Parts: sequence; C-alpha cells; structure tokens
Amino acid sequence: MEFFRIKNDIPFMKHALVFNIISLVTFVLAVLFLLTRGLNLSVEFTGGTLVELNYAEAPQVQLIRDALGEGGYPDAQVQNFGSARDILIRLPNRDGLDSNRVSAQVTEMLAKIDGPKGELRRVEFVGPQVGKELAADGGMALLLVVIGIMIYLALRFEWRFAISAIIANLHDVIIILGFFAFFQWEFSLAVLAAVLAVLGYSVNESVVVFDRVRETFKKKRAMSTPDVLNHAITSTISRTVITHGSTQVMVLSMLLFGGETLYYFALALTIGICFGIYSSVLVASPLVMWLGVSREQFIQPKKTKEEAVV
Repeated sequence: MEFFRIKNDIPFMKHALVFNIISLVTFVLAVLFLLTRGLNLSVEFTGGTLVELNYAEAPQVQLIRDALGEGGYPDAQVQNFGSARDILIRLPNRDGLDSNRVSAQVTEMLAKIDGPKGELRRVEFVGPQVGKELAADGGMALLLVVIGIMIYLALRFEWRFAISAIIANLHDVIIILGFFAFFQWEFSLAVLAAVLAVLGYSVNESVVVFDRVRETFKKKRAMSTPDVLNHAITSTISRTVITHGSTQVMVLSMLLFGGETLYYFALALTIGICFGIYSSVLVASPLVMWLGVSREQFIQPKKTKEEAVV
C-alpha cells in the first residue's frame, strides 16, 4: 500500500558526504558526552530502596513527592505502579541511610498528607552489588543483540551491506545514550529495553532499503550505483512514512499521556525512531556506496556448457 508515489528519484547520494559528516560530528559529540558526563543511572543500577504502597483511592502523586522532598528525600522517585491506587517509591542509596528504618520514615511522612492513607505492601532493598550485576547483564544483553544482528545481516546480505547496517545501528544506539548523558535523563531498565527495541527497529528499516537495492541492481541494468541507491530509497519513502508515522503516533501517546512511568521509555523510542530513519537512509546507504557495491556482485555469470567431443 502506498499513500503517494514519487515519480522522479531524489538524489540523496549527491549529498552523501555532507550527511555522513553530520552523522560523524553527532556521533563524536554523543561519545564525548558519555565520557565526560556519563549516564544518570536509576535505582535499579545504583542500588536503593523500593517501597510499594496501596491506597483505597487514587492519591495525588505530586503531593507524595513534595512530602518526601520536605522530609529529606528530594531525589525520591514516585510513580504509579500497576494502577492509579498503587504507588512505587524509589529511594537512591546515600550515606547514613538505614534501610531498616526507611519504610517507617516514609510511612510517617505520607501520613501527614491530607487524603487517603496508604497501606504498606512491600519494601525491597537493592544493594550496590545487585545494581552492578544488573548493569553488567544489561550491557551483555546489548552486546548479544548486536552480535545477533551482525550474524543475521552477514548471512542475508553481502558483507558490504552487513558492515554498513551494523555501523548505522550502533550509530542510533550511541546517539540515544548521548542524549541521555547530555540532558542527564534517568537511564533505567525501561530505557535499556527501549534501546534494544530501537536496534531491532532500525535493522528492519535497513533490511527493507537494502532488499530494494539488491532488487534494483538486478532489474535496472542501465543505472549507476548512486542512481540505484537513490531509486531504492525513493521507492521506499511511502512505506517509511506509513510505518514510522503509525509507530510514532503510538509512541507519542505514551510520551504525552503515559505519565512518568513511561516517559523516558517513550522518549528513548522517539529519538531512536527519528535517527533510525536517518541512519538507514543517509548513513548506511552512502557507506554501501563507498565500500564499492556494484551490480556484478548480484548477477551470476552465465555458465557455458561444454559441448561433448565426438
């Protein structure tokens, strides 16, 4: 299905060098922010105390945040958990914090708020060692996904396509992490899940474009390599608009109406979708061209049959 069809191919490859310079500068800045500012890791990674409360009626989350801030916990994270009546409070580790007294202190602070009173459901302490293990497991999950994508691309495409797609996908991941490092947004397990989702999402877009490139090489024998890439990208624009547009509508609904629980998850997906389109079209395709892709790599030479000697 197509919403529109562009008759004349857009000359993307004419400006390939400019696009890749922009990508390189953005990539270097993201790495610089990661090295200098680092990620603002959440309680799951740094360790802390989790307190779950249940209310008979839905409480005002902002009042709970204000009460905890006045009680000496300005960095407490408060969010709905499961339903509007369930509240999850995350308290980061700090020097002198007695985890055995945290639940009692939190309950005392919240008892002063006018309105429904909360019932303590559970208290969990996440130690620094557990946080380090989660960080290591998350990094390993990211690495395994990248290796899996590399194997898949290497089996499906010629090595030039595989290398280009891998660079484009890693470009998307580093850009997302760079945004979170620069703005010091909280990096949680939900954000890590979004990064893994973006990896799969981005490689899907690259595969679609590369499939069209391979098909065009076989059908349009009079076209040069830049013209083939331009034609492949232009012919998939309608599909890209439909796919990414519908996905972005869903992600924006989570970003605007999902509350604090889904905010950074949806934000990471939004950044990843936007840069995924850019990298698949304007990073991976120029790299394929510069790596020397040509029609001869897709056309099998005709085998001459040897005539029988009488």
